[in-house]
Formats: sequence, C-alpha cells, structure tokens
Amino acid sequence: MKKILIGTHNTGKFKEISFLLSKKIKKISPKNLKIGSPRETGKSFSANAKLKANYFSKFTNLPVIADDSGLCISSLGNKPGIYSARWSKKYGSFTKAMKFILKKMKNKKNRSATFVCSLSFKHTNEKIITVVGKIKGKISHKITGTKGFGYDPIFIPQSKSITFGQMSKIKKIKIDHRYIAFKKIKKKVRIL
Repeated sequence: MKKILIGTHNTGKFKEISFLLSKKIKKISPKNLKIGSPRETGKSFSANAKLKANYFSKFTNLPVIADDSGLCISSLGNKPGIYSARWSKKYGSFTKAMKFILKKMKNKKNRSATFVCSLSFKHTNEKIITVVGKIKGKISHKITGTKGFGYDPIFIPQSKSITFGQMSKIKKIKIDHRYIAFKKIKKKVRIL
C-alpha cells in the first residue's frame, strides 16, 4: 500500500493517525481532495467510524482509515461521548466545552472517564474492518497542559498523574485510545 486517505478534517487526529501508520505510506487528507465531511448520524463510535470510512471511499480509489472518538464521563451519563466534537461547536470551542464540563463536575465525587476511539478501514470494494480502543482515567479539576488537542487537558489516564495535555506527543501517542485501536486494526490489516 503506497497511499491512504485518513478520513478526518481534524488536524490533531490526522497527525496522530499519520504518526501511527508506516512511514512508507503517503497520507492523504480529505482537504487535499476537496472532500467535505459527512453528517455523523451513527448512534455509536463504531457506527460513525464506519459511516466516515464508507463516505470517504466513495470519492477515491484509495484505501481509507477513519476515526470516531470521544470522551465518556461516568457522572455525566457518559457524555459528551459521540457528541464530543459537537460540544466544542455548541459551546464555542474545546476550551469552553472543558470549562462547562469542569463546572458540571464541581461537586462530583466520581470523576472517572474513558476515552474511546473506533477505527474503520476500508479498501475499495472489500469488507469494512472496525475496532474499538479505550483508555480509562479521570477528569482533572482544572484545564492543565497545552499539548495534544480536544479534551486532552482535562483527562488524566489511569496510573498517571498528569493530563494528556501535559504529556509529550510521543508519550501520549504510545498509550492513548487511538494507539490501542490502531494496534488492534494492525493485526487485522497487515498492510498498515
């Protein structure tokens, strides 16, 4: 496989998935091909990842890898969940969405949370392959760290004392939910 389309318009996700893929594969963004984003109508991370992979593969003969991921917070009924990116739009930015979450969590004893990533791989007419990766952790009491993207500055992974937003790119990328999902998909798709 010489080229792959990474089905996302999110720069942070594009960089992370590019890093995980073999250096020999040329990574193409939907922006390069002037492809817009599909409407995310799925009711789960996997449904949305499949939807994106199918959508982007309609526009190209390239193999496609697509991601749907988000933060599930136990005491908020596993929200924002599949609406994680949409919350950032709803509240004006990820920073504002994080402030909203911290305000809602102010008096909550249970701060447990899980970052979830579903990855789908589609090669032209072949059957779509979908996996899920999860990492457990907790919500911090304040926004900490400027690295990473999305909700990284409020998520402290299990057995760590700092947020994803405080970790170096390499350290984060080798333990996070996207890495866990990627390891699973690599077992099923040898060419990645």
